[in-house]
Amino acid sequence: MPNKEIGRRKFIGTFTAVSLAGMIPASLQVFAGPKVSDKLAVLGGEPVRSKTKKWPKWPHVDDRMIEEIVKTTKSGKWSRINAPVDGTVVTFEKQFASITGAKFCIGTGSGTQALAICVEALGIGPGDEVITSPYTDFGTVSAILTSRALPVLADLDPASYQMDPDDVQRKITSATKAIMPVHMMGLAADMDRFMAMAQKHKLKVIEDACQAALAKFRGKTLGTIGDLGCISFQASKAIACGEGGAILGNDEQLMDECFTVHNHGTTRKGKHTTIGPKNRMNEFEGAILIGQLPTAVERFEIRNKNVAYLNEKLKGFKGLVPQKRYTGTESGGYYNYAMSYKSEHFGGATRQQFLKAIAAEGVPFSPYIPNGLHREAWIDHILSLNEYKKMFPAARLKQYREQMAALPGCDTVCAEMVAMHGSGNLLGTTADMDDIINAVMKVYEQREQLKNI
Repeated sequence: MPNKEIGRRKFIGTFTAVSLAGMIPASLQVFAGPKVSDKLAVLGGEPVRSKTKKWPKWPHVDDRMIEEIVKTTKSGKWSRINAPVDGTVVTFEKQFASITGAKFCIGTGSGTQALAICVEALGIGPGDEVITSPYTDFGTVSAILTSRALPVLADLDPASYQMDPDDVQRKITSATKAIMPVHMMGLAADMDRFMAMAQKHKLKVIEDACQAALAKFRGKTLGTIGDLGCISFQASKAIACGEGGAILGNDEQLMDECFTVHNHGTTRKGKHTTIGPKNRMNEFEGAILIGQLPTAVERFEIRNKNVAYLNEKLKGFKGLVPQKRYTGTESGGYYNYAMSYKSEHFGGATRQQFLKAIAAEGVPFSPYIPNGLHREAWIDHILSLNEYKKMFPAARLKQYREQMAALPGCDTVCAEMVAMHGSGNLLGTTADMDDIINAVMKVYEQREQLKNI
């Protein structure tokens, strides 16, 4: 990169944090970029990161996990009911509870199932409302719909991608029974505000910590702060077994109720007492997880170290702004490393133009969720169902539809989001992280070329 390379290297000793109209922070001056073409790779130039350089593979597989699967296969005990005392699921539940600091853990078939079990176990059903986020996997909302409660979507804080506590407060009604904060990208929602709100209004808190395994907020693991918390072990997650999930909790009676619901309404003692699907984790999922747990914390720490490095490098850079962290956040699960793209600082180039350019440089960024759940067809569907018409007054359903039409904070997040999958990519080396920063800065320096994409 002949001329521009000289310019980038001069950042080290010449430019300050206010150079180039304040766009290049001092943190980006501590290393020089690679010698690559002035021309963006998407337009035929040499990429910052060679195609021969691979990002860490995901999901994680090692000999310990394979040994556990083989052992389980040979045992012939493939369901937790065949190994209720010393099986892989029971063993995993004990180990995961210990790692997270929860008193109790229940393995489930998925994170969505875990959330739905919690809603049912708390007695939330027809005529009740649960406030949650519009920016999440549909499983969050589906878990509420399963019990025929009404998912009320609160708008987002555009900087944190989490529910805005002020909007949550506005949407509490006499029918509200619970708040379901989503720890989006694996970082904590504003749990100080939500727990205070729940206490004031006598509401339950179900933490959707599906993306946030092992993350900490004020000394507590996410998922152990509210009444119940849920984790996902789907294949893309930082701890993975294909599908699978877990419920965390400290109230023994409530957790027993969760167990009964997840065990098709049958108690630990074999009594058929309530309504529930069969959402049990199987022994193969348990085997993969107990084979993985011994090194899960190590990978968690590597991700957090790399995120701290990236955040420091991007500090002060106005073109890409990393996700806001609330006071009290100690670490993140980092399902994704997420940033807000500010088009005005890239010469007005669209996010799609930026994403094409950065991908060609060898950095796998994506827009993540294209639109909030308030813009999906499920709302019109449930409002057309007789059961919802019977459970809620017509005036409330009309108000609900109007509320769902206007969530500007969520729309902003959807329009600006730039994310990189974290489970595997954030296990890379410091050199890998430097490639990310160098690619961003190359595209920024050559932003005038973006209009040609």
